[in-house]
Amino acid sequence: MNPEILKLARVLDVDPARLNYLADVDQGEVRLLREQMTTTLFDANLVVLERMALASKLLPAGVTAKIAEKVFGPLLCARIAGLVDVSRGVDVAKRLSPKFLASVAAELDPRRATSIITRIPVTTVVAVAEELTRREDWITLGRFVGHLPDDTVRRCVGLLDDAGLLRTAYVLDDPTRIYHMLSLLGEDRLPSLVRAAAADESLWAPALDVLAHLNETRRATVRPLLGELPEELRARAEAALD
Repeated sequence: MNPEILKLARVLDVDPARLNYLADVDQGEVRLLREQMTTTLFDANLVVLERMALASKLLPAGVTAKIAEKVFGPLLCARIAGLVDVSRGVDVAKRLSPKFLASVAAELDPRRATSIITRIPVTTVVAVAEELTRREDWITLGRFVGHLPDDTVRRCVGLLDDAGLLRTAYVLDDPTRIYHMLSLLGEDRLPSLVRAAAADESLWAPALDVLAHLNETRRATVRPLLGELPEELRARAEAALD
């Protein structure tokens, strides 16, 4: 299914199949719709959220973290995250459990909290990535790749098996970063991804998307492997590489 439809369905909390009527719409337009809806959702009740963010400064960070997990919950925390002072947000985030942070990440618009995200300790980010991987939440993983330093991305995507890496690459918020993300991994990873797709038809769409975003040097690496692919996938892979 179109990756932008998958991500829009996540924003709207609906089954992606309900949005199949958008399959023929340009992906860029679906992405714009998703971003507009995300902005609308996050700006709803903005005045109240700003007051809550301001009030949180009055409490010790440890108390705020406890209230966040036990009272506010992931959705409200995600709405407030982009409104709090950066140093304060980082201080609170370091005191939250990776499981809770993973739930917050699933609700968060990373564009609004990049300054906080990039300052959270790498060990915490990796722990959150491990939890998202356990949940098979590829969409959330994909949304954060463009907001993390390269070393952190390398450690996080290094946790993924081939299927998980392909599915995460497929839903990156910025598809042009697919090649950059793969370049952070070992040279043997790309052939491994191709072979994984050959063995699992559900990975064909993500694999073809990855191939389409490779540079010519990486395409030359892949072409000798095409003979190992099923006939239908081989033909589509050849078209993606042309």
